[in-house]
Amino acid sequence: MYRIMLADDEGIVLNSLTFLIENNFEGQFEIDIAKTGRSAIEVAERFRPDIIFMDIQMPGINGIEAMREIREFLPNAILVVLTAYDKFDYAKEAINLGVMEYLNKPFNKQVVVDVITNAIKELDIRKERRRQDLQTKERLETVIPVIENGFIYSIIFQERFDEDIENYKSLLGLECEYCYMMSVVFGDDQQDNHMTNNVGSSIKAQNSYKKVREILKEAFPGVIVGSVTANKIPVFVPYDKPHMDYAERTEIIEKSRVTVRQMRAVTDITHRIGIGSVVKLRNSIASYDSGLKALYSTNGSVAHADDLPIAVSYEENYPYEMENNIFDNLKDGKVDECVVDSDKFYDWMSNVYSDDFMSVKLKCLEFVLRAESDMYRAGGPTYEFASRKDYLPEIMAINDNERMKSWFIDKMKNAVNSIKSGSTDHLHHMVKKALEYINNNYSKEISLDEISQMLNLSSYYFSKLFKEETGEGFVEYLTNRRVEEAKEMMKDPNRSMKDISSSVGYSDPNYFSRIFKKSTGSTPSEYRDKIISNM
Repeated sequence: MYRIMLADDEGIVLNSLTFLIENNFEGQFEIDIAKTGRSAIEVAERFRPDIIFMDIQMPGINGIEAMREIREFLPNAILVVLTAYDKFDYAKEAINLGVMEYLNKPFNKQVVVDVITNAIKELDIRKERRRQDLQTKERLETVIPVIENGFIYSIIFQERFDEDIENYKSLLGLECEYCYMMSVVFGDDQQDNHMTNNVGSSIKAQNSYKKVREILKEAFPGVIVGSVTANKIPVFVPYDKPHMDYAERTEIIEKSRVTVRQMRAVTDITHRIGIGSVVKLRNSIASYDSGLKALYSTNGSVAHADDLPIAVSYEENYPYEMENNIFDNLKDGKVDECVVDSDKFYDWMSNVYSDDFMSVKLKCLEFVLRAESDMYRAGGPTYEFASRKDYLPEIMAINDNERMKSWFIDKMKNAVNSIKSGSTDHLHHMVKKALEYINNNYSKEISLDEISQMLNLSSYYFSKLFKEETGEGFVEYLTNRRVEEAKEMMKDPNRSMKDISSSVGYSDPNYFSRIFKKSTGSTPSEYRDKIISNM
C-alpha cells in the first residue's frame, strides 16, 4: 500500500481528489490531507507520504516553501504541483525541486489518474531497484570480506603474492601502484609499548570485529581490512603517490587517534595503530613491518614509521637471531649485552668459517659500519666522511683471530657506549633543536605546528616527545620562557610595558598582562614595583 498526501486549502479540491483516488485505486492508498503550508510540513513529517499533491497558493507558508522544507527530510517523495496560476516563476521553482508534474486547475480527471499511475510505476521501479541493490550488497558483504582476507593473507605471509596481485587488484577494484599498511594492535590495557592479555582480548575482538571493520572503513575510505590475527588486524590502504607529504601524514595520524578512541568506545578494548611507510604494492609487507616497528618503538596510541628512526633471507644455520639481538641491544644502549652477543657471534664465525678468514674480516667490517651508522643516527658524535679511512687497512693487516676479535669487539663496544651516553641526546635530539629555536625566537609568533614541520615530525609525536623531555607542554614552556625574559627586562625602569610585551612575543599588552598574572600571581606593574622596591 502507498501513502499519498493531498495539500490544498480548498475543501472541494481535497474531496474531489480523495473520491477520485478511492474509486480508481481502491485499496492501494492511505490518504492524509493538509489545508495550510505549515500543516503540510507537519503531516509529511508524521505521515511520510510516497506521493504529495501540493497547491502552490497555500495560506501562510506557500506550497513552494513547504515543498522545499519537505524535500529536506523526504528527498525521494514524488511531488505533484496543483495551481490555478500559470506563472513561469512557479514552474521554474517546481522544476528545481524535482516536481514530477505541474497541473493547472481545474484539472482533468483522467490526467490525475494518469499522473498517479505513473507515480506508482516510478515507486515500483525504485522499490525493485532498491531490492536488487540490497541483494547485490548482501552478496558482496559475504564475498568481498573473503577476497579481502585472502589479499591480506597473501601480503602478510607472502604466499604467491607476486603471482596473484593482478587478480586481487581486478577483483577488489584496486588501481593504485602504491600503498601503506596499518597494524591495529589491541589488548585489555597498555603497558609501556605492549598490550596486556593478548589472547583474551583476541577472543573479545572476534565478537566486535564487524564494528571495528566498519569504523576503519568509514575513517579510511577504500581500505582493505584483514581478519583478527593474534591480537592484530592488518589494514591495507591504497595510495596514489610514492611518498606521503608532511601535512597528509599529520592528518592521517590525527584521524588514527580519533579512530582508536572510537574503537575503544564500541568494544571496550584498548587499541593502538602502527602506520607504515608508503611503498610499492608488491612491497606491502615492508610497510606492515615498519608500522609495527614504529608502534613498538613508542608508547603512544598511534605511531607512524616516518616519525621514527626505524628484512633478510639467511643461509641455513645462520644465527640471525643473535645478529638481531646485537643490534637491538646496541640501539638500546645495553653495553654488556651487546658485547656478549658480539663475542658469541665472532666465535660462531671463527668456528664455522675457520678456513675463510677474509669473509670473517668483511663481516666484522660490515657489523662495525652498521653499528656506527646506528650510532650516528642515534645522535652520537658528528659524522665525518673520512673518519673511517683506516678501517680497511687495519683489518687487512690483521692475521690472527684474537687480534681481529679484539678489533671487532672494541669497535662494537665504542659504538654502543656512544649510543648509551648519547641515547638521551638522541631520543630528544629534536627537542633540543626545538628548545634552541624557542630560545632564539621567543620574541616572535611561533607555534607547535611551525616547529613540528621544521623538524619534520608530526605535531602529535613532537608534542609528546617535548612533554616527556621537558616536563612541560610546548605552550606552557614557551609562556614560562617569555615570562622569565619579561621579568629580567622589568629590572630596567626605562623600558615601557608595551615594549617589554612586544619584546617577548606579545603584540597585545593586555593579553600579556593576563598571561603574566596567571603565571606569577601579579600584574606586570605590581611585579615591577616589587623589584624596584627591593633594589
